Amino acid sequence: MRERGQAAPLVLIVLSVTVLMLVVISAVGRAVMDRARAQTVADVSALAGAVTGESEAADLAAANGGELVSFETAGEVVVVIVAEGIARASAAATASGE
Repeated sequence: MRERGQAAPLVLIVLSVTVLMLVVISAVGRAVMDRARAQTVADVSALAGAVTGESEAADLAAANGGELVSFETAGEVVVVIVAEGIARASAAATASGE
């Protein structure tokens, strides 16, 4: 008859594991979304930078929630690195579209 009350600790353990799993899944989902947003912001910033220059690339990055970390030119090619949340992404573009 000592088996009374054993369900409560088991329920607490199951609930704790469930909450922990939800927290981990949420963190991973946020990281994936930040990475996707960072890539989008990097793409648009690289295109803007190739056409109009660094200041426009930085403005577009900021307008889209990112931060222009690096802006480099090599001939006609512009390479940018953008931070968005915890993620960073890079993109390259040319004004001619090649």
